[in-house]
Amino acid sequence: MLRHVIAPARFFSQVPNEIIRHPRLSAAAVRLLTWQLSLPEVVNQPLSETAKEAGIKKTAFIRAKRELIAEGYVHEWRRQGPSGRWTTTQLVSNTALKAEEAKALRDRAARPTVAEPAVGEPDGRPVGRHPENTEENTYNPPSQPSQPSQPSAASALPPALVERGGLVVASISHRDRRLRLTGRDVQQLAPLAAEWLLRGATVKELREALTDGLPEPVHSAVALVRNRLTRKMPPIPPFGGPAAPTPGPQPLRGCAGTCDRVFRPVADETMCRDCRQEVSGGLGGALAARPPAAAF
Repeated sequence: MLRHVIAPARFFSQVPNEIIRHPRLSAAAVRLLTWQLSLPEVVNQPLSETAKEAGIKKTAFIRAKRELIAEGYVHEWRRQGPSGRWTTTQLVSNTALKAEEAKALRDRAARPTVAEPAVGEPDGRPVGRHPENTEENTYNPPSQPSQPSQPSAASALPPALVERGGLVVASISHRDRRLRLTGRDVQQLAPLAAEWLLRGATVKELREALTDGLPEPVHSAVALVRNRLTRKMPPIPPFGGPAAPTPGPQPLRGCAGTCDRVFRPVADETMCRDCRQEVSGGLGGALAARPPAAAF
């Protein structure tokens, strides 16, 4: 048996041999686990979504997930928050963990980290002298007044939209492995992708704009994606003023005529249609029977 193996310089995941050769894990379970471990850290994707991207059917996914939980590679917990809403937390590991070890890792990840202050007293500010002018005097025009800093566009975007844009950017490597990005790259590009979605672009349109017609070769995936996100940004859609609220139906009202019926007026009618027609007919006959006025 001859084997030819080249160690990849980038875009690879470290998977222990015990996972690949595990005697009790099916091929679907190994594929699901390795696919999940290969995702960037910024991508918060549940196992069910990973199974869809990996082409694992529902029945095979349920069996694979059961195998991974039984072997200790997947742990999950369901919690009910103060508002009554249930959430599921999943932990995926490249080593088999016991329940106590997985719980400790979960609690450690949920604990907020506080930066410890530096030890010692603050140093004094270094002071130097103005450099001497050893050459001829140069003209230094006054600088322009600084413009007030504009708020960052990313801070005005909804966090859910930024997260969705990051998922789209992280998923383009599934179409072409030359577009593999690091977690930091995805975080930097997520606001630009969210701006696309905010301007009305669909996920399919955004993904096609980033993956269609790639150059050969791709020297820098992050530079190429940033360039396409900026250069092909769709225009801001023209929004009109707020639409006027649609009036609701009028409440039922008793007819003021002689029928004693209940009807729903369209505007400010006090009588139903039949009574209005009867009154208008009576007025028409009275007017017709009235003699014409004498002319002077």
